[in-house]
Amino acid sequence: MRVAARALGRAGLVHAYGHCSRRLDDSHFLVCAPRPMGLIAAGEDGTVCRLDGDLPDGVLGEVRIHQSVYRRRPEIGGICRTQPPSVMALSAAGLTPVPRHGFGAYLASPPPLHDDVRLVRDDETAERVAEEMAAHVAVVLRGNGAVVAAESLERAVVLTWYLEDAARVELAVRSAGIAGEGLTPEQARSRATWSGRIAERMWEYLTAGDPEPPAPS
Repeated sequence: MRVAARALGRAGLVHAYGHCSRRLDDSHFLVCAPRPMGLIAAGEDGTVCRLDGDLPDGVLGEVRIHQSVYRRRPEIGGICRTQPPSVMALSAAGLTPVPRHGFGAYLASPPPLHDDVRLVRDDETAERVAEEMAAHVAVVLRGNGAVVAAESLERAVVLTWYLEDAARVELAVRSAGIAGEGLTPEQARSRATWSGRIAERMWEYLTAGDPEPPAPS
């Protein structure tokens, strides 16, 4: 998890804020230390949280989102709460990226927008964010970044990078006035393959040089 947190920081997908977690079992998950993810040190402990009940002392309030998503989606093994800059820019205008290119295809469809600029600091709002996310890869928080969930934390990190690249392309084509149509659902499904070590190679790229190198996959 520390490797994932630092990777998100090096990639510019988080700054002073944000957090990531991985599921431990049906009742618990581990969340990273409550400080800038890029500064989390080798060996620095995270905190074990329950899927139900109050968060432990010292855990950031928005970790409630992780609780809600894990409860609703038993297939999810890792979550990233980040502030990708292009995603933030689009969300400030009430927009989320349309799948238009290879990396965007992994989103399958435009991520839903949680249209509220307030931080998610209560259980009711966290549940609403998870409900809006539904079965999507991501939910975008207006002016506040995004939440990405996947079968593993490594895959969630990779998909966070893909989400930001989709937002970068969205901004570029809109700025050029050539947005046109995005990928059809069929096109997105046919492109979004994970064969050929797609996720593994991006994970290796994002974690290169980390002081706690992950084991080879």
